[in-house]
Amino acid sequence: MNRTYELMFIVRPDMVEAELDKLISTLESQVATSGGTVKSVERMGKRRLAYTVRRFQDGMYVLLTAEGSGALIHELERRLRVTEPVIKFLTVRVDEEQKRLDKIKQIREARKKKAAPAPAETGGETGGETAAVTA
Repeated sequence: MNRTYELMFIVRPDMVEAELDKLISTLESQVATSGGTVKSVERMGKRRLAYTVRRFQDGMYVLLTAEGSGALIHELERRLRVTEPVIKFLTVRVDEEQKRLDKIKQIREARKKKAAPAPAETGGETGGETAAVTA
């Protein structure tokens, strides 16, 4: 069963761009060989960490969105754990959240369609009402 996961990892701030490219391509090829697909890779750049991790105050953030099985994610996490430049990583399954948001969106659209068809009443008899009030 394929599920969607977001894998965010933080690498050392002094890592060279070429090495980061190589790490990302290695992870992408691992996803492909395991039968999954990489939906997107977002490099978020260098940012300040909330707390010191392995004596680093900053880190380069990368967000990888992949679709695959649990075994694929387990292998990716194993690789990140043994890769020296990676100082932290976190994997989150996002397909359940996406289903919930889609369901809410459908409910809102259904409510809009129910409320929209009610036509506004035209003022055809307003003249008669005014005459009754003046008399």
